[in-house]
Amino acid sequence: MVQGTASSVGKSLVAAALCRIFSREGLRVAPFKSQNMSNNAAALPDGREIGRAQHLQALAARVAPEAAMNPILLKPESDRRSQVVVMGKPWASLEGRDYYSRRAELWSCVQAAYRDLESRFDLIVIEGAGSPAEINLQATDMANMAVARLARAPVILVADIDPGGVFAQVVGTIALLPLEDRNRVKGIVINKFRGDMDLLKPGLEELEELTGVPVLGVIPMLPRLGLPDEDGATIAAATQAVVQGAAAQGKDRLDIAVIKLPHISNFDDFDPLAAEPGVRLRYVDDPLALGLPLAWLWEKGFGDGIRWLSRLGTHVVGLCGGFQMLGERVTDLGGVEGKPGISRGLGLLALETSLEDEKTVRPVSGWVSESAGGVLKPLAGVGVKGYEIHCGRTSPSPPRQVRQSSHGREAFPFTILETTQEPWPLAEPCPLAGKACFDGAQSEGGGVWGTYVHGIFASDEFRSAWLRGLGVEAKLFNAAAEVDKALDWLADAGFASLDMEALNGIVQISP
Repeated sequence: MVQGTASSVGKSLVAAALCRIFSREGLRVAPFKSQNMSNNAAALPDGREIGRAQHLQALAARVAPEAAMNPILLKPESDRRSQVVVMGKPWASLEGRDYYSRRAELWSCVQAAYRDLESRFDLIVIEGAGSPAEINLQATDMANMAVARLARAPVILVADIDPGGVFAQVVGTIALLPLEDRNRVKGIVINKFRGDMDLLKPGLEELEELTGVPVLGVIPMLPRLGLPDEDGATIAAATQAVVQGAAAQGKDRLDIAVIKLPHISNFDDFDPLAAEPGVRLRYVDDPLALGLPLAWLWEKGFGDGIRWLSRLGTHVVGLCGGFQMLGERVTDLGGVEGKPGISRGLGLLALETSLEDEKTVRPVSGWVSESAGGVLKPLAGVGVKGYEIHCGRTSPSPPRQVRQSSHGREAFPFTILETTQEPWPLAEPCPLAGKACFDGAQSEGGGVWGTYVHGIFASDEFRSAWLRGLGVEAKLFNAAAEVDKALDWLADAGFASLDMEALNGIVQISP
């Protein structure tokens, strides 16, 4: 089991590396994280959802992701309340105190999911959450040592050396564990190191003496691999790196500003765009970062700023919740996503959305419709593929309608099929034509558009053609293949950095 001294120390990527390393040895490997708190989720073919990290780890293990790999997913709705997703389906919306009062129900689900995986796989790579040394939570733990005891699993403790204080992190974490749990820690991994190993070695030797636990390796600080992040903790660093990179190259690039909303979810939608050399992608949480007139900004906020930029010709795209916000209003009378009420939208699309308890979770594929306009018009027939995770329904707002096509039909820019198949070419008959539906909407000039399809920019032909329409010479690359290459690179780095003989001994795998 991979645990950490804190959040964001690299547990998820270390676990992903181990999944790929052991799968290369011919083992059938499954990832497992009993309880994950993240708004980044992946949709499964059966209509369920799991944390993005476990989905990535399943890809690393080269097995199909499933709900049992992340039986409890907490999706924050505020600082104190989360939607609780159990075995891939919404279960309740709870505050922390209420959540732990229902531990017995939730723990039985964790046990069943783990036992199910254990019966079907050779090795389970388990990831913990946060730190096992949160002494105020140890009695109600469902993510760290409680899982290690359930699985009878040895623990590897990961610590991040980059911010400093790594020795105190490790010693303090182990010291705060009960003796039984302390004895489960069989190895220490120092992560994100950059510097002179000769200067570090004396500290590692003393660390082993203080804890009685061997250091299994030191993993260097790795460049951004283009792998999906588990949550929003890395957004600030990613944006800084992108901005610095753009300045260093001194090139004009297409500037794409993603509004960093509170509790932003599934922002890995934009990773394929960030990988394009002609794109400067950044996350902004301050209207000043949009480059609007300073005096005007003091009295106006994001809403007026985005509308103003749209009138000036800036393209505006909304994905999922962003698509809903582009409309005129979002009605949430049942308090599905917060306080009941009606919220004013940006008014850039003649739409209104009504939020409902029932959640749509499904993989989809399709194509750009013939009725699409603006920059999407030349893309008619280009395939798209992704997934939907949303509550609510969006429809044209009376008495106005979405822009009319030349055929008089409402111009929905995408035709979508509920299917896991590859995007279906228009030139061939579609066996699922009866299940086709229209998705998204556009402004009259086509400069504003939105869709419910997450992952649309990972559709390589669509992304490249859309960017070319905006004047960017895009490179055509396979986003899924790039993720797989990055996982191989991650595993190679882990294999080179870790004492694999000692690790195999801990896991009890014969070389």
